[in-house]
Amino acid sequence: MGLRAVRVRGIRKDFGDVVALDGVDIDVEAGTVHGLVGPNGAGKTTLLGMLLGLAAPDAGDLEILGRPVGRDLAVPDGVAGFVDGPGLYPALTARKNLRTLATLRGYAASSVEDALEEVGLLDVADDPVRGFSLGMRQRLGLAAALLGDPRLLVLDEPANGLDPAGKRHVHRVIMRLAERGAAVVLSSHRMDDLAALCGDVTLLAAGRVVFSGPLAKLAAESGDLDYRLVTSDGARAREVAARTPGITVVSASVMSSEVLGAEAALVVRGSVPRMDELVTGIVGSGIAVRELGPVTPPLEAAFLALTGETSEERPR
Repeated sequence: MGLRAVRVRGIRKDFGDVVALDGVDIDVEAGTVHGLVGPNGAGKTTLLGMLLGLAAPDAGDLEILGRPVGRDLAVPDGVAGFVDGPGLYPALTARKNLRTLATLRGYAASSVEDALEEVGLLDVADDPVRGFSLGMRQRLGLAAALLGDPRLLVLDEPANGLDPAGKRHVHRVIMRLAERGAAVVLSSHRMDDLAALCGDVTLLAAGRVVFSGPLAKLAAESGDLDYRLVTSDGARAREVAARTPGITVVSASVMSSEVLGAEAALVVRGSVPRMDELVTGIVGSGIAVRELGPVTPPLEAAFLALTGETSEERPR
């Protein structure tokens, strides 16, 4: 195990009668990206706020960068980030926003230009922030967090509002920071962001941890999945599926009987090993497999299974 950047044990936080966090345990190692995911109101933002010193736990122990954090909200130097969007001055330019922050915190003036270049905003550095899109504001907020070369970066929905190119840019910045040894803790409603960035994730539901560990292990929690299967002969493929142990035919539909055969598109349910057996059986019967993929990606399926959310409520 590497150097631990964050250690959370038995954290509880109440807001009146509302329990925001209830006995939360989390470990985050330096040089890693750790994702927080969960339904709205699960406690993600509350936990991120604690890591930034914006809220104190009512009970439990919090240790950041090797130092215990008490009720005085004094987090160690080397922690940066934002929750609920970055705080920026709309009337100031991007460069002046960062210069103001650097002066207040005693950072080197050169850090401003380095941060602007890192997030790809040099070309608009002298434009007022009031004209920035949501994605550009997110990137500027990330630049502000990078000014002090943080050892722990805390980000609430960092890809919010970003177009695909902007998202790739932000992902590269986050990964480079982790490669330099910093720890990154971020929340996201998008499973594809978590898959691209995180080695470990913590899944919260109603203030409790329902899963914490490697992302690959979370995907395995999905159990049996529904797969869309398109073959050259749907009727015969359905017969093979019906006699394959552990496989359930959920539905069948006609696509083009002249080209692919009746009932060519099937939805079948089973585990990955059982699906391998099904494909082997179909191909062995002389039937071509044209398409096979999960109806719901494994990470989303695990989210639904562990939180009890409906497909309409799942994170995107």
